[in-house]
Amino acid sequence: MNTLTSSPGAGSTLAGTALPTRAPLLSRPGWAAFILALLAVCALAPVLNLLVPEGSPLHLSDYMVGLLGKIMCYAICALAMDLIWGYTGILSLGHGLFFALGGYVMGMYLMRQAAGPDALPPFMVFLDWKALPWQWALSGSFIATLILIVLVPGLVAFVFGYFAFRSRIKGVYFSIITQALTVAAMLLFFRNETGFGGNNGFTGFTTILGYPLATQGMRMLLFVLSGLALLGFYLLARWLVRSKYGRVLQAVRDAESRVMFSGYSPLPYKLSIWVISAVMCGVAGALYVPQVGIINPGEMSPGNSIEIAIWTAVGGRATLIGPIVGAFLVNGAKSWLTVAAPEFWLYFLGALFIAVTLWLPNGIVGLVRQLMRKDKSS
Repeated sequence: MNTLTSSPGAGSTLAGTALPTRAPLLSRPGWAAFILALLAVCALAPVLNLLVPEGSPLHLSDYMVGLLGKIMCYAICALAMDLIWGYTGILSLGHGLFFALGGYVMGMYLMRQAAGPDALPPFMVFLDWKALPWQWALSGSFIATLILIVLVPGLVAFVFGYFAFRSRIKGVYFSIITQALTVAAMLLFFRNETGFGGNNGFTGFTTILGYPLATQGMRMLLFVLSGLALLGFYLLARWLVRSKYGRVLQAVRDAESRVMFSGYSPLPYKLSIWVISAVMCGVAGALYVPQVGIINPGEMSPGNSIEIAIWTAVGGRATLIGPIVGAFLVNGAKSWLTVAAPEFWLYFLGALFIAVTLWLPNGIVGLVRQLMRKDKSS
């Protein structure tokens, strides 16, 4: 009869066979890098921006604070894409929708703040509306806004994902219908009668919780919150993919039929990670809007969703850190090229994606890891 025994440091054993011990969330170098990133976001950047004089070469300009804060929001979207594409094998070309939904929820609250407690937003006054539409009912409450930032993208993702995964739609067909969903939502939000500002969207934000947005301190606070959200979601993603849940997700990616034959139903796994990924994008959109000062249906364009996939591919799928690196590299290049040579930016982006697909299938991080393994073996 088999007995379960244990030995120090080796985990449990069953009939003399050692069972693997659970790996730590991060290695020692990983925790060191994480703490350095945390200090950079919460201490170094505020000091360089708020305390170092503008004439100093060490000063972090307000422009760079805004740019880095925006890129960190993009990096959250890339991390969310890695969870569903890199670890579950589901390529979405519609995650820009969830990003925009979170942004619109925050934008509605900011519009109410700018208009005043009993006033209509300016675009409603222009359209001669007499009262707020039903979807604006909770927009005056910051607590309700925080809940809706999570609930709205999550609910849309759940409804769409349930019917899509239940119908076993996968591969390129799933990618196409996610893009179709995004285009349909964009066309809906372009209409003035829907109550979302039409093609102009929302802008003219002035305060949040009564505090002015256009101050150096508020910009830095939003930067820090974006950094903390990115680091927090990174830890969450690490915990997910290293758990039994994450191993099932990777099994679904590699051989979904075998997962079914093993007694697991892929539906709850695919649906849950799809909803988690959508919520992450919604939170990123909510942090993005007060930093850039505008949200419009253009954020739902198919091109924006495709860019999220490009950041993930360039950095390296199924690495978690790779999509973050890709988001920073691609958007940093975009920020420079759109000023230096704006007519070449789209050509550069297309060429980059083709090059990565042909010669760097594992992305930049995958290439670095491969080179490190070669050095160790030699």
